[in-house]
Amino acid sequence: MSLTLSELIAGSFRQLHEGSIVKGRILEIKPQIILVDIGYKSEGAIPSGEFEDEDIQVGDEIEVLLERLENDEGMVVLSKEKAAHKQNWDKIYQVFLAGGLVKGKVKSVVKGGLMVNVGVEAFLPGSQIDIIPPRDLNEYVGKVYEFKIVRVNDERKNIVLSRREVIEAERAEQRQKFLDGVTPGDKVEGIVKNITDFGVFVDLNGMDGLLHITDMTWGRLNHPSEMVAIGQKLQVQILEVNREKERVSLGLKQMANNPWDNIEARFPVGTKVPGTVTKLVAYGAFVEVEEGVEGLIHVSELSWTKRIARPSDVLQVGQKVDAVVLGINKDERKISLGVRQLDSNPWDDIDGRFPIGKKITGKVRNLTAYGAFVELEEGIDGMIHVSDLSWTRKINHPSEILKKGQEVEAQILEIDKTNQRISLGIKQIDADPWSLIDSRFKVGDLVKGRVAKIASFGAFVELEDDIDGLVHISQLSEDHVNRVKDVLNVGDEVEARVIKVDKVERRIGLSVKAVNYDEAALKKESQAFDALRPTTDLVGLEQAFKFATEEYRPGQS
Repeated sequence: MSLTLSELIAGSFRQLHEGSIVKGRILEIKPQIILVDIGYKSEGAIPSGEFEDEDIQVGDEIEVLLERLENDEGMVVLSKEKAAHKQNWDKIYQVFLAGGLVKGKVKSVVKGGLMVNVGVEAFLPGSQIDIIPPRDLNEYVGKVYEFKIVRVNDERKNIVLSRREVIEAERAEQRQKFLDGVTPGDKVEGIVKNITDFGVFVDLNGMDGLLHITDMTWGRLNHPSEMVAIGQKLQVQILEVNREKERVSLGLKQMANNPWDNIEARFPVGTKVPGTVTKLVAYGAFVEVEEGVEGLIHVSELSWTKRIARPSDVLQVGQKVDAVVLGINKDERKISLGVRQLDSNPWDDIDGRFPIGKKITGKVRNLTAYGAFVELEEGIDGMIHVSDLSWTRKINHPSEILKKGQEVEAQILEIDKTNQRISLGIKQIDADPWSLIDSRFKVGDLVKGRVAKIASFGAFVELEDDIDGLVHISQLSEDHVNRVKDVLNVGDEVEARVIKVDKVERRIGLSVKAVNYDEAALKKESQAFDALRPTTDLVGLEQAFKFATEEYRPGQS
């Protein structure tokens, strides 16, 4: 069989296949295209843009991808970039199969991550850029890194990379190396990686160690951020190594001597020490007396006499103060301090300034249910108990006769230095009217008074000198009385006879119905009054007032 001329010409060239990579030689360099001879009947043309940043010359041998043997113009269609891409893709795929690493340069930021040139274009998801997600992806553009190929789609020509896996693998190797070579007591350098409420994580060249807040300083620390910052270099000591769990405990305070070791010798009880207020709380103030050593001034130790409700009223953080060491508990690392001990205690000679029996004048500072506090001098109060307000009246609350700010005269009754208490009395200024009661009121006396209180069992009538007498319900009328109020009301003027005077029980018994009795009838009524049982029919004056339902005093409307 004979061949045509065209077949003979084609047969004289080497066998070429579209889609294959062939070698060619540069014939001519033009502004827009580069002509390349691949040993075919016509030259191939490659856009000059594919040779950007390359120094080429006529005669150079290059590898190109044969896209088409002949286009509409009869020229071979070649591509240098596609040849490189195909070669790189094959290499990348082999690296992927072998589980190796590939170098690449970050080209740009795209949605969800970065585009990387590893010979071919590949995608690096944002979650795979670093162990800690980066804040600004632009800082990676233009930089070269090593990556692990995590996924290859040959059909779509997609490649997904991970830099995080490379870093984790490196850190795992570094961790193992670190764990194998470190022992408790070693001093190492690290960088603060993260700060939490309970401590600091320190990067020890790939190994994270925990510096607990209690191991940061011998002194007081509210939060680790008060001492360190992220990125700060630290010299720390290895406290514990757990190789199975890959955990390392670190200490910073252990790099210095424990200031509590010989604390008693440096701060003996009774010593005056200077310090700085570091913290104020409701119950006192913490004062640093040296680095790592704090003492507490309790609010009660701030003044002998001033009423300090909150330490912040007299102190502020950062203030320099002097204090006296009151006590040391080395085991609990506590020092008790006092400020008031720098001055003399005004209670030491209180009985010299306020002897028992002395009459004083002072202002009522406060009223309570059980008495009134009277200021004797700045910071020194005396207390008048309700029972010491009147000889004759049963005072349920001091506000019945006293008011805050009122100036009163009282007598010193008792002094308790230990508990810093002074007892005062107002009634003691005058003689007890009940001491002479039997000379002022006798059985049979006709007396007048005004109803002060009414109870279910009778009415109390105010007589001379604030002395009250009791008209029992049985002594109101010859007729039977169901209720006292049916006969008497508070404020009514009454006339009655004294039928009983009991100096010991402080009782005066009165009778309205006996006003016109003769001596014999009066004696009989007095005996009947004596027959009343105190616990039921008749009560003592002090108890009776507890049951009184209404009260009247002169001057009240």
